Amino acid sequence: MATVNDNYLKLKAGYLFPEIARRVAAFTEANPDAPVIKLGIGDVTEPLPQACRDAMIAAVNDMGDRGSFKGYGPEQGYLWLREAIAKHDFQARGCDIDASEIFVSDGAKCDSGNILDIFGHDNTIAVTDPVYPVYVDTNVMAGNTGDADDSGKYGGLTYIPISAENDFTAAIPDTKVDLIYLCFPNNPTGATATKEQLQAWVDYARANGSIIFFDAAYEAFITDDSLPHSIFEIEGARDCVIEFRSFSKNAGFTGTRCAFTVVPKGLTAKAADGSDVELWKLWNRRQCTKFNGVSYIVQRGAEAVYSEAGQAQIKELIAFYLENAAIVREQLTAAGLEVFGGINAPYVWVKAPNGLSSWDFFDKLLHTCNVVGTPGSGFGAAGEGYFRISAFNSRDNVVEAMKRITEKFSV
Repeated sequence: MATVNDNYLKLKAGYLFPEIARRVAAFTEANPDAPVIKLGIGDVTEPLPQACRDAMIAAVNDMGDRGSFKGYGPEQGYLWLREAIAKHDFQARGCDIDASEIFVSDGAKCDSGNILDIFGHDNTIAVTDPVYPVYVDTNVMAGNTGDADDSGKYGGLTYIPISAENDFTAAIPDTKVDLIYLCFPNNPTGATATKEQLQAWVDYARANGSIIFFDAAYEAFITDDSLPHSIFEIEGARDCVIEFRSFSKNAGFTGTRCAFTVVPKGLTAKAADGSDVELWKLWNRRQCTKFNGVSYIVQRGAEAVYSEAGQAQIKELIAFYLENAAIVREQLTAAGLEVFGGINAPYVWVKAPNGLSSWDFFDKLLHTCNVVGTPGSGFGAAGEGYFRISAFNSRDNVVEAMKRITEKFSV
């Protein structure tokens, strides 16, 4: 008889965002005329940049001509895109990253889960708390954890609390861990990390033979020139870091799907016999075996991100969403709510008022304001009592949502 992967049975009742969708669907079915505004999931709303659309249209036409038609492309991504990424995102910032170390994919979410394919099951793993749920759930699915306790924490994971009390900075563990997930600008809190803070993590990883998984999906929202956009701006990072990037939030590719992962050549981990194994070779083999690459049309659209027109249009998109975040911050602060983030990130992290739990605040906002956000407890035990509001929506919807919330929750 066929059997299942029992690790999936350890997962909590529902992945955070489907549970939100379920509650919203139930509410809208019961209240079909309710004007619901969704500021929960981090999905963009504004159209793709014109430069990207033009490039994709031209690529479609390429596919209609025998001479320029493309079939299977390189599993790692077309060289012209990887060279543009290396030049603009890394070398321009002084990072020693070559195009051959970049792997184009269909999403940073996918890569941050798939990366576990090349690592053993005996690693000790550290995550911040609260944290993007994918990091935790994919480790559960892979069999790297025990069961969850009553607070939702899984055995076998080292949780690093980030909160207002420590300025949402991740404290380095006082014990040795092997794999470390870091995300800055942070999802969900909107916090950022300084060069000094990241240097301390790199130093720790090098001293302990650890690997850092660095999620930089929101780096384009950094406006403070003192803050690093890539952890490869930090000395020694090539020895201990894999970085994930995405075109979803800077160029609006959430539905178009394109991202990339940087695996430096020479970065190693241990085999069972104690020998050093280069992770680039393993990831390359994994991608060649399990992935057939991102479509030519999408990669041409991504390449246009780095054109002069593309860069200007992306800056406008980022500025638009950051203005939304500023409106959320200012309006909720004026209403007496305690807010964090939303300055170098598209998320505002809100303290639920009047001692409400995260899900109670979610239900209250949905039922009284017809506004959807994300309960902080869905990101981990340390997120209880907080709430994430996304700046990804139209200006009219953001203004209207803040009007509704501040009228109901002025404190």
